[in-house]
Amino acid sequence: MTQSSQIPPPIGSPSDGNRAIVVGAGLGGLASAMRLGAKGYRVTVIDRLDRAGGRGSSITQGGHRFDLGPTIVTVPQILRELWAVCGRDFDADVTLKPMDPFYEIRFQDGESFTMRGDAAAMRAEVARISPSDVGGYAKFLKDATARYQFGFEDLGRRPMNKLWDLIKVLPKFAWYRADKSVYAHAAARVKDEHLRFALSFHPLFIGGDPFRVTSMYALVSHLEAAFGVHYAMGGVQAIADAMADVITAQGGEVVYNTEVDEVVIAGGHAAGVRLVSGETLPADVVVSNADAGHTYDRLLRNAPKRRWTPAKLRRQRWSMGLYVWYFGTSGTREMWKDVGHHSIVVGPRYREHIKDIFIRGKLADDMSLYVHRPSVTDPSVAPEGADTFYVLSPVPHLGHGGVDWAEEEPKYRAKMAAMLEERLIPGFQKHLTESLVFTPDTFRDRYLSPNGSGFSIEPRILQSAWFRPHNVSEELPGLYLTGAGTHPGAGVPGVIGTAEVLGKLVPDAPVRWRAADLRLAAE
Repeated sequence: MTQSSQIPPPIGSPSDGNRAIVVGAGLGGLASAMRLGAKGYRVTVIDRLDRAGGRGSSITQGGHRFDLGPTIVTVPQILRELWAVCGRDFDADVTLKPMDPFYEIRFQDGESFTMRGDAAAMRAEVARISPSDVGGYAKFLKDATARYQFGFEDLGRRPMNKLWDLIKVLPKFAWYRADKSVYAHAAARVKDEHLRFALSFHPLFIGGDPFRVTSMYALVSHLEAAFGVHYAMGGVQAIADAMADVITAQGGEVVYNTEVDEVVIAGGHAAGVRLVSGETLPADVVVSNADAGHTYDRLLRNAPKRRWTPAKLRRQRWSMGLYVWYFGTSGTREMWKDVGHHSIVVGPRYREHIKDIFIRGKLADDMSLYVHRPSVTDPSVAPEGADTFYVLSPVPHLGHGGVDWAEEEPKYRAKMAAMLEERLIPGFQKHLTESLVFTPDTFRDRYLSPNGSGFSIEPRILQSAWFRPHNVSEELPGLYLTGAGTHPGAGVPGVIGTAEVLGKLVPDAPVRWRAADLRLAAE
């Protein structure tokens, strides 16, 4: 993996047609660079952080590796396909470990729900909680499979940048009742509220309100049942590092600690980028892995815009913010034997709490938590005998106003600690060592995320597919978009999918070259 703080000198000339720049080394940007390299482009990836991965990167502190963003892989074949396009073997570069159980949900009333890969075990778990819902659960899984085939394998893996692309699929949207929310769909199949939560909460992990995002997201239940839930040894950071290695092997470059200030335009076409330092780097193709809002509001601030104007961006519904507490504990590896790799601790409210987050923009006193304890699977994340934790709570994004995180953060952390003590890991505060906190302010400043949102534009039905910022820019020829803010959307499968769609839109390089030829010339 190349680590550098300066752009390498240009190779060839701007008219060669084989020069590409990717703004941002998140998973979507890295996957796009890999696909462009396979198409014959000489790719330079530029990122303002100090390592690859974007929101999927990590910070190591006091011997604890804190994986900052996504923690699981649910559709490993899309990564294997990406590597294969580049003539590489994903499994030779990254080790995936299947999880069993996938996760445990703990409810306020003492009930729990354990999600597993075995179909018989899942039927038994549903029957334990609500015997009368076993049939409805089976119907929900059948629904999820149909929505997966349409929403993921069809719609999610092809461009949606033309209005006709949308018109052609409208009958299927109607057939699958895409106008219903995923919660409403779950509620129509099962009556027990614990099961309704277990079948509908998943959109929160891509920034959506389960009571308002389309029922197409029921497909996540099929992803889990069909492909399992996996953890990458070394964290998602290991995947990002392996991606950067592939790019380097292709002859590309990944440049860190360097920020792009603007997309350069020449002759009405994207012609490269200008750095914050003032340096300009030419390119024939420019791909932005920056948030779509930042791309149009900042990187194209001097370009005329027809669709993604500042006013339109302000009108978008953005995904919620995230409060994440990363901490280490010493001497706890043998404690809390009932707490596995992934836990979800549900607060006393569901619907009203979601309204507080997405509609009212209010920082509630209660919370629901996702708790990641990777040290039970991957000892490399913590010193011997220690644990590394990541605890996430959805909160309102900054666009609602009213939350001063400099003031609220210590109080919110104390409430989170009290909930963890009572519901999951009693006595943990006596063992605390390292601590790191991300608030929506951090997402705004570190990732340049509009409103400090965790997942860019919320995936409501009228902000999905054709309605999202397109993978090929509507505003500037030669500019392409990848990552959570474009089609098909957020989540590891989604952002890797944006690169697949981009690969179908960008033509092959007119002048192909090989890294071996470059090395020979240098010799």
